[in-house]
Amino acid sequence: MIDCLSRGVDDTHLIAAAIARLVRPRDMVVLSGDMGAGKTAFTIGFANALGVDSEEYVSSPTFNLVQSYTSGRIPIQHADLYRLSSRAEVEDLGLRELADMGSVVVVEWGDVASDVLGDALTVHLAHNDDADDERDITISVSGHGWDTRWDQLATAVRTWSVN
Repeated sequence: MIDCLSRGVDDTHLIAAAIARLVRPRDMVVLSGDMGAGKTAFTIGFANALGVDSEEYVSSPTFNLVQSYTSGRIPIQHADLYRLSSRAEVEDLGLRELADMGSVVVVEWGDVASDVLGDALTVHLAHNDDADDERDITISVSGHGWDTRWDQLATAVRTWSVN
């Protein structure tokens, strides 16, 4: 587990960019945290780092459930599970299949469906009680997809690390 401190949205974008530089097609990135914790801000920084064109406006797909961004170096499927209430609804989105087709899948509120999503890098964002703009960011993994990149990831986010 890696613990980081974001002092504002710019730091959140930079942390996301550091992770984006290490992702590969078929990776699943699960974002968790309370409403307003910065999940969509993270996704914006992540998409920008992968070269998503500014004309592909990155926003929360709460009502669309899944949005695709294809102009970057790796296609991104951005899902939001907030409105879903069952495992079957999550399975119907076919997120694992989208990843298997070569996309990186970023899933907001994905912690509620970790058993469906499988191997994933999980980024938990939480409001810091000491400062309104700060976020505590915890990065962890399930499965083995990041085993060979974990040390690189720790180095990439070292600037913000509080471990």
